[in-house]
Amino acid sequence: MKKRLILAFGILLSLNSIAQDNAVMEIDGKKVTKSEFLQIYLKNNPTPKYDKQALDEYMELFKKFKLKVAEAEALGYDTIPKLKKELAGYRKQLSQPYLIDSTKNSALVKQAYERMKNEVHAAHILVKVAENASPEDTLAAYNRILAIKKRIENGEDFSTVAKGKNGSDDPSAARNGGDLGYFTAFQMVYQFEEAAYNTPVGKISNPVRTKFGYHILKVMDMRPARGTIKAAHIMVATGKEATPEEIEAAHKKVDEIYAKLKAGESFEKLASEFSDDAQTAEKGGELPLFGTGTTTRMVPEFEEAAFLLQANGDVSQPVQTAFGYHIIKRLELTPLRSFDELKKEIQGKVNKDERAIVTQQSFIEKLKKSYAFKDSYSKTSKWFVSNIDTNYFKGTWTADIKLKSNSTMFTLDKKAFTQQEFAAYLKKNFRTYKNLDAKTLVQKQYTTWQNSEILAYEESKLDSKYPDFKALMQEYHDGILLYEIMSDKVWNKAIKDTSGLKTFFQENNANYTWKKRYNAYIYECLNQDVAKQVASMLKSDTISSRTVINAVNKNSELNLRVRTGKFEEESTPYLKGHELKKGVNAAYEFEGKYYIVKVDEILAPTQKTMTEAKGAATSDYQTYLEKEWLAEIAKKHPIVIHEQVLYSLGK
Repeated sequence: MKKRLILAFGILLSLNSIAQDNAVMEIDGKKVTKSEFLQIYLKNNPTPKYDKQALDEYMELFKKFKLKVAEAEALGYDTIPKLKKELAGYRKQLSQPYLIDSTKNSALVKQAYERMKNEVHAAHILVKVAENASPEDTLAAYNRILAIKKRIENGEDFSTVAKGKNGSDDPSAARNGGDLGYFTAFQMVYQFEEAAYNTPVGKISNPVRTKFGYHILKVMDMRPARGTIKAAHIMVATGKEATPEEIEAAHKKVDEIYAKLKAGESFEKLASEFSDDAQTAEKGGELPLFGTGTTTRMVPEFEEAAFLLQANGDVSQPVQTAFGYHIIKRLELTPLRSFDELKKEIQGKVNKDERAIVTQQSFIEKLKKSYAFKDSYSKTSKWFVSNIDTNYFKGTWTADIKLKSNSTMFTLDKKAFTQQEFAAYLKKNFRTYKNLDAKTLVQKQYTTWQNSEILAYEESKLDSKYPDFKALMQEYHDGILLYEIMSDKVWNKAIKDTSGLKTFFQENNANYTWKKRYNAYIYECLNQDVAKQVASMLKSDTISSRTVINAVNKNSELNLRVRTGKFEEESTPYLKGHELKKGVNAAYEFEGKYYIVKVDEILAPTQKTMTEAKGAATSDYQTYLEKEWLAEIAKKHPIVIHEQVLYSLGK
């Protein structure tokens, strides 16, 4: 009896919930529920009001929006390949946060922040091996890195081994002995970072596999993070093959630039004129942020010199690196911000680097358990291993013809994934791996295919599992259709329909007139003293505005700004309310600046030409077209508003 009462109560709650989410509106018979409408209403109204007037006003906008989307669907806009592809791209992007192990992801975000508190100084030795190398090549590389590690453990110097014969495959090792300087989280590939932060200072790591090959690391030091720095530089390049004479010439040049800086010349101006770094010279030498939490690293000598600068605006003496000589200016230093401040930024980085693979693989394992995953690879893969041949790597493999069976390779949530589906995947993705033996190739491709199918299956269920995701996808769907149909029916039509625009302008030309205007030179002065200097110079009828600017701004570009042209009195704030006469008018103050206006001509109110009114007329024509179009499509798509439900919002 008790169980029946509980069940009955549950049913009543469910029915009550459904009843409360009644339709607030119907269009073409399709219902828009109270919760759907409320979600959009709250998104567009941060401080919502629920009185009748506010709800009626928003409903009018919402009706127009839904009418346009309904018309787009009726015309088949949602079947246009370009728009389907765009929506699929958004779906892929928006689904990512739902396709990771959120617990693991949160832990990795916290781990990254903890690592950002410290910087590791490490050196490495690399033995290159391709990501898709054969087992034989992989083993050979692994044995080689083990042999190198053994040499160092037996007493050989790490740097000497890195530089020497059969040492590191990293080309920079010949110069730096494998020394990478200091780095922090996100500045190395994740597997490398893991080894660096988990190896004690003074010790050699076990071999680490990355996309570059196998590494061993020697951790030399760990220090507190110094923060993120914004800096600029002036570079005099020397190049890798520079002769001693060329290096000396570069040294002399950078010393001359430094002398100009000490004499008071502008760093930004000198960077623009003399820096050999073309990418930053035009921006006054400004570099991307580097240091804690960024993915940008500078060579150690440069980074050390930048962080030694004590205050914003300080400039270093010339610093030599492998690229040449640099003069560095500190622009801003930001200490490591709090976890709460950086959490969102770190989350984005975690989702983009190799950490995402860790969280996604963990998520896939959870999905397998949740959906009663069963694998038959050992039985169903034999045909593929036996039938992969050299034609596969050429893209001419014909599994679809040869494969007669269609056995299930794995099941997920009672859904079968078959040999024929895997064969199609193999055929499509033949470029992924090169020169692998058949067994390894099939295993790798199968794992990738299986993972992608499991994630795709979960993605297909997101709309039913997560109402927020469904609502967001609907919002993107409607937004894409709305933009496209508005472009076709209103915005582009108004621009392209020149005869229609001309007729509209002629019928409404009274709306496009110039009010009183001045054809004038306007001298905007920094202060009253500058205004007096300008007024004195303008006593000469023949003096040009350029002559005035050059004289007044000799010591500072901020003293005077000059505008010239036709200015409408009513729409120009610093002219409004001033009865100006022809000639040079007396200076007056407006919002802390002083203005002197030299009027050449006073222009009476007049009709605008179509060319002069084109921008405003086009905008008004678009409004007219939209109004006419809405009236037309309102007849095609009947709308019913359930006012009782609408006015119950907020209650």
